[in-house]
Amino acid sequence: MPLEEQLDQAKQALTIAIKKKMLEKGWSQAEIADTLQLNRGVVSRAINGDANPQSVETRRKIYKILGMEGE
Repeated sequence: MPLEEQLDQAKQALTIAIKKKMLEKGWSQAEIADTLQLNRGVVSRAINGDANPQSVETRRKIYKILGMEGE
């Protein structure tokens, strides 16, 4: 499998895992953005697997909110 395809699959798996946990916990992207005092676009990019440093840091915060640390 080409590397880019592997990267796309990893991003999809990440997005699915975060969204499942959001549903379980009853959080919306808007609520996460408000809680973290971030723009909704920043949260959306992080959830959708963007690789820039801001998205990585935002994902770490999202993992903490959703109780995903260590997963």
